[in-house]
Amino acid sequence: MLNVPDRLLKHLTETPQSGQTLAAHLGMGRVNIHNLAHALIEQGVPVQVTRRGYALTPGTPARVHARGTFGRAYRYLGTTTSTQDALRAWADDPHDPAPHGAVILAERQTLGRGRRGRPWHAPGGALTFSALLRGPIPLRDLAHLPLAAGVAVARAAGVGGLKWPNDLLAPDGRKLAGILLEADVRGEEARHAVLGVGLNVHAAPDGAAHLSAWRDVTRSALLRELLAQFDEWLARPPAEVLVAWRAASVTLGRPVRVTTPAGIIEGVAEDLDAEGSLLVRADHGVVRVGAGDVELVGTFTSPTLQEDPS
Repeated sequence: MLNVPDRLLKHLTETPQSGQTLAAHLGMGRVNIHNLAHALIEQGVPVQVTRRGYALTPGTPARVHARGTFGRAYRYLGTTTSTQDALRAWADDPHDPAPHGAVILAERQTLGRGRRGRPWHAPGGALTFSALLRGPIPLRDLAHLPLAAGVAVARAAGVGGLKWPNDLLAPDGRKLAGILLEADVRGEEARHAVLGVGLNVHAAPDGAAHLSAWRDVTRSALLRELLAQFDEWLARPPAEVLVAWRAASVTLGRPVRVTTPAGIIEGVAEDLDAEGSLLVRADHGVVRVGAGDVELVGTFTSPTLQEDPS
């Protein structure tokens, strides 16, 4: 059931509407509309209050017109602890469980996180969302999901390149987006998996990049394209995902320093194996890295994204 501020949000568009018009829609007074609008702003929803009335900031992804499965079930939040946690709770709701492809997007996260539990901070003007993949998903397929999501994000963004295992870097080498996979593993398969994406669109934390520095795009249009790319690449066979990932990579063929649970590995990133692990040629031979943090060494160069290498 919608709370009272969300009832107002349901009626807001990018075209200003007077308090009188909205009050008539909701059956309440204009003062109530004013108070609800400011309650939404406090929650993080970008509501504009002007003499012309109340409106959402252009490009606000409060609603999404999904072209496929991902985003057909959609929830937009002003503030939440984490879209990952919110989507897992929805997936496990005994009365209204989230279907495959469900998406939750939030303007603000109080406990957002990246890989290995690191805090994830996204400023206003980002796309921060999670998408649900219903299982069963064989364990051997889990490692390909962040790679497929990376290809989808890179193609939707249209600039930059992929750093193994889960980052999109801008053309100048700064971080543009990150991807997080969390799975509910039961035995030899995952009951479901949740893919989290944080993409800086109009602003970025210190040291990171935002997409609007390279192209003019609204968050709502970018989200539609990104979810369409999810439909495409999360359904592709792993071999095709690996081909596309290699084509968008800024990791392969260059010196890297990889921090792993077993220590630091230095060498040249040569390729990905069939499971999506990174193959690094070190002094003592080729090392297979299944998990780790990669630091690119030397001059950064960004690939030219192709329409479809497969």
